Amino acid sequence: MPRFNVNDSVNFLSKLTWRRLLNAGKVFSSYYASILLNKPVQWGLPVSVSFEPTTSCNLRCPECPSGLREFTRPTGMLKDDFFRQTIDDIHKDLLYLIFYFQGEPYLNRDFLDMVKYASTKGLYTATSTNAHYLTDDVARKTVESGLDRLIISIDGTTQEVYKQYRVGGNINKVIEGAQNIVKWKKELKSKTPFVFFQFLVVKPNEHQLEDIKKLAKEVGVDEVRFKTAQIYDYENDPNGLIPGNEKFSRYKKTADGKHIPKNKFTNRCWKLWHANVITWDGLVVPCCFDKDASHRLGNLKLQSFKDIWKNNNYRQFRKELMTSRKNIDICSNCSEGISVWKE
Repeated sequence: MPRFNVNDSVNFLSKLTWRRLLNAGKVFSSYYASILLNKPVQWGLPVSVSFEPTTSCNLRCPECPSGLREFTRPTGMLKDDFFRQTIDDIHKDLLYLIFYFQGEPYLNRDFLDMVKYASTKGLYTATSTNAHYLTDDVARKTVESGLDRLIISIDGTTQEVYKQYRVGGNINKVIEGAQNIVKWKKELKSKTPFVFFQFLVVKPNEHQLEDIKKLAKEVGVDEVRFKTAQIYDYENDPNGLIPGNEKFSRYKKTADGKHIPKNKFTNRCWKLWHANVITWDGLVVPCCFDKDASHRLGNLKLQSFKDIWKNNNYRQFRKELMTSRKNIDICSNCSEGISVWKE
């Protein structure tokens, strides 16, 4: 679940209904019942769902399969009619809707229409963007859409540093896009979206932690958050991205100079009980670490969401997670619990 500040919390809590609260209680209870009984128990429906607007992206980030064009699954755009059909089916129990998985959401021309539709259903909505498409007009439409949270990825305060990870990106466009959002929030007297700079800490930019705080204050965004980077070949770190400051790393260095994940792989995962991810073409996967949708637990073009959530594939995946999580490929590089710091 997301982290909130005071104003954002009030907005989030305003989305609660008795039905959503009851569902959240069922999910929470079933998770701890599973731990106590040492076997998967599942009550209720997800509290949070991530919908993928697209797999396309304008950047070429070195640790991103979308940026590297390394997907084995097809590239495409989420269709508005499919999205609405799914939301109509699940919105009464759902609370938090994330418009992001892989790709750049604003490349989907129907993206803000889908945000607006979800907002009419009383859902808390969020997205993450590289901010290159936040023109004045798009920024105004973003504020008017009812989007509750806007995460702007900005991994440097100068072009020279920024482009080392955000390959093909332009820091000036990012700053201008953020300024446009702040401007239209003021013009329209809107408290939303809650806007924060998300700074992915890597070796080339770790010297700019204080600089990004200053820039955020100058632009007028609500908050800065530092995020650790997922490195696929973390043992060797071929791109030289693991920062020297271990506080902002998912990994720790061993005596032989290699890196290993900090996380202890306990046989449990809260995400598998309260959330899941839906790809642009309707595949249901366990979480955001399954970037290539290799663990396909269901297909919403063939089954209802509720049937998928409790089907045999889901039961088997939860069972495997509770017996040998370290052997599940997408879990081996997981950062659950150590990925984001608020500043």
